[in-house]
Amino acid sequence: MPGAVCEIIDDIEDLISSQDITPKERYASRKNVSVRSKKRENVKENEPVEKIVLESVVPGTQTIYVKTWGCAHNNSDSEYMAGLLAAHGYRLTEDKWQAQLWLLNSCTVKSPAEDHFKNEIELGQSRGIHVVVAGCVPQGAPRASYLHGLSVVGVQQIDRIVEVVEETLKGHTVRLFGQKKTGEGRKAGGASLLLPKVRKNPLIEIIPINTGCLNQCTYCKTKHARGELGSYPPEEIVERARQSFKEGVCEIWLTSEDTGTYGRDIGTSLPELLWQLVKVIPEGCRLRLGMTNPPYILEHLEEVAKIMHHPRVYKFLHVPVQSGSDQVLSDMKREYTCADFERVVDFLTHKVPGMTIATDIICGFPTETEKDFEDTMALCRKYKFPSLFINQFFPRPGTPAAKMTRVPGQEVKKRTKILSDFFRSYEPYGHKVGQMQEVLVTDISHDKNYYVAHNEFYEQVLVPKEEKYMGKMLTVRITSATKFSMVGQPIDKPKMAGLTQPLKKGEVSGLHQKEAKIMPLPIFCLLVAVVVRLIWIFL
Repeated sequence: MPGAVCEIIDDIEDLISSQDITPKERYASRKNVSVRSKKRENVKENEPVEKIVLESVVPGTQTIYVKTWGCAHNNSDSEYMAGLLAAHGYRLTEDKWQAQLWLLNSCTVKSPAEDHFKNEIELGQSRGIHVVVAGCVPQGAPRASYLHGLSVVGVQQIDRIVEVVEETLKGHTVRLFGQKKTGEGRKAGGASLLLPKVRKNPLIEIIPINTGCLNQCTYCKTKHARGELGSYPPEEIVERARQSFKEGVCEIWLTSEDTGTYGRDIGTSLPELLWQLVKVIPEGCRLRLGMTNPPYILEHLEEVAKIMHHPRVYKFLHVPVQSGSDQVLSDMKREYTCADFERVVDFLTHKVPGMTIATDIICGFPTETEKDFEDTMALCRKYKFPSLFINQFFPRPGTPAAKMTRVPGQEVKKRTKILSDFFRSYEPYGHKVGQMQEVLVTDISHDKNYYVAHNEFYEQVLVPKEEKYMGKMLTVRITSATKFSMVGQPIDKPKMAGLTQPLKKGEVSGLHQKEAKIMPLPIFCLLVAVVVRLIWIFL
């Protein structure tokens, strides 16, 4: 659940959430304003750097900085690309000024995300740094002027990142697009799930189960990049999960542009996959199902409810409704009615008491009238969603909605504020103070003061920041609650959640057992070069 301290959910439409603190809120308690001169904290940012073109170099000896925008699927792609680069000897860094090359993985859902991506490209180029771009922006708009001359890795070509980086460091431009195909000629889910990866969080494995979707939403540009549905075989997904648990992972996230559509192209379904996965989840570990749109979960409601009762599956589902008006939903081409969405919520919360339903709202879609917005407000008042992502409409180039007459900007902001104020007006967790809960600890809060855990409903519980708790199951007493989270006090000893200790941060998944036997590629290349040189001298 998103929290005031740490926002955890990373799905396709939640880049900017209603929980983000505003400048007005941040400074509301300040009585005085002090004017201070701005100091140059990092001189390196202001010093031009000459780009170094490496025509002849031992591959895998450079330092790479990886930055990601957007959804869990994008984060998974970045983890795979980082893993491939690290497996070939490249050093990864979180300090971009220490890197010879930046790998920027983009998101095209909202204009602000693309603007940040564009600014980062310009910054890198102005400092003479090699830049490789990936993700949905270059895939969906490869001819964008600011991408001219840059190397590009398409969303289904991430397994070729090493060759793209090698050529870019030599001063060449490489642009790899295209789709993966199965032996039967249909679209594949993408690069193999069994590739090396470097997890952002060693305790959490993000598994993309399919790519693309079946919708044609008028406001969405992601379809331009990810295309039609392509599902991974269930056995490959299950094997990835098995490998993850052997490496100390205690939580897996299933992600895609729409998890509810999984398997329709390969003769299976989401419930069938989930039943296979729960068989391999160790005791104490958890599975979180990613975002699904209403049309494709409706036919699976009975089975999904049964799966949500499994003790190793979070009772949580992210179902974006986007609007409470049937007319707006029709104009968006969402392929369901508000009644369909309510059926999903009512059925699951009845069959699975306490279940968390998260949803999204777009304020100010071009055809949204005052009456349409009031319908949306009525829906939100009815359910008082504990997690509500509120987004202003952003026209994305090339989409039908971008050609529609827009609602005036001030009106969009007004509606966004009205809904945001309502969302802040209720408290979803106060009644849970005093309860005993089992929680799984997997992360650290943004302010670094707490560890972040989740209970069976994927509600965020903050626990004391003690190393012995990380990656463990705890029984806690809820001592207090805020709008976005609860605070829990451990009342027993932590219990091991996974099968083994997790990999160290930055360690490559799938390779750690072989590292003692396999010589790193850069050292091997250097030794070969030395041997060849000696032979040439003595001959």
